Amino acid sequence: MPAIDSRARAAVRHLETYRPGTPIEEVKRQFKLDSVIKLASNENALGPSPKALAALRAAATALHRYPDATCRELRATLAKTLRVEPASLLIGNGSDELIVLALRAFVDPGEHVVVATPTFLIYELQARACGASVSAVPLRNYRYDLAAMQAALTPHTKLVYIANPDNPTGTYVTARELKAFLRDLPPQAIVVVDEAYHEFVEAPDYPRTVPYVKDYPLIVTRSFSKAYGLAGLRVGYGIAQPSLIAAMNAVREPFNVNSLAQAAAVAAMEDRAFLTRTRRAMAQGRRYLTTQLDALKVRYVPSVTNFLLLELGPRAPEVAQALLRRGVIVREMSAWKLSGCLRVTIGTMAENRRFIRSLTHALRD
Repeated sequence: MPAIDSRARAAVRHLETYRPGTPIEEVKRQFKLDSVIKLASNENALGPSPKALAALRAAATALHRYPDATCRELRATLAKTLRVEPASLLIGNGSDELIVLALRAFVDPGEHVVVATPTFLIYELQARACGASVSAVPLRNYRYDLAAMQAALTPHTKLVYIANPDNPTGTYVTARELKAFLRDLPPQAIVVVDEAYHEFVEAPDYPRTVPYVKDYPLIVTRSFSKAYGLAGLRVGYGIAQPSLIAAMNAVREPFNVNSLAQAAAVAAMEDRAFLTRTRRAMAQGRRYLTTQLDALKVRYVPSVTNFLLLELGPRAPEVAQALLRRGVIVREMSAWKLSGCLRVTIGTMAENRRFIRSLTHALRD
């Protein structure tokens, strides 16, 4: 990557650029492979819903028109499903945009933001880009330490980010833990709970946060990129009190969600059978992978998501490269300050079996 221009804002000049996963075509070209599988970016291995694909084809005939700037149909569908008023919803160009809109709407330069570490990198990266002061609170046993995050709050704290479930660990904050945290917030603080993976969670003590929105200064963000299989279209949504939504809407750029994404998201929400099939496939794949990893004596963090964090120690980068040479892309985690770890997405059963075969050879090599 080229160096950042010296004329950039001071808050920007020292930022580390987010590095996405390696594309399939690049690995094919680099290693002269015909077949490559990508298990690095927590995408839905089943692809998009057939109903979403049909909606895309129908919407494509109107590409010469600007999209609905208010995402009226998608908000109405979500409002009915979630049993909230449309004014409590904001649609974004992926949930990532909503994470940034919260900063733009509520945080002035020099004000305070609390995040965990390691967690989804965008929280700290974008907070620092906005000129915020950031406290990064270490995880405890791969889980959010909400007591330590509570202790990090100050009278200047404006936003707290909580990934639930967390990426990259796959762990979660319980309903009891989250409610206790929300009850003790200072009056000026707002909590953003990023639930990009919530559709995969089956744990009975996982918080159902939509009802919390009425009682707490809470912004819940969710994504169509994971369980719904629409990562390439970039569409997500936020749920909050209407006054919070209004503030974020004020700094939102017009036409931020394209017409194809809106149409596909509506259709995907209505395809309940596809979502059920996705959940079953991910649960089956998770059981298979954990059983095989146990047999290989590879340590991993128990996960409620569609990915696993593996603990391989100092050889992790070499194993990642060995897997690449075999046409299997996983995520090496040193950028998250998790040296010695790899993150692997749960794929189709054929992909999961190929990963285990390739990992077995890589460990032996």
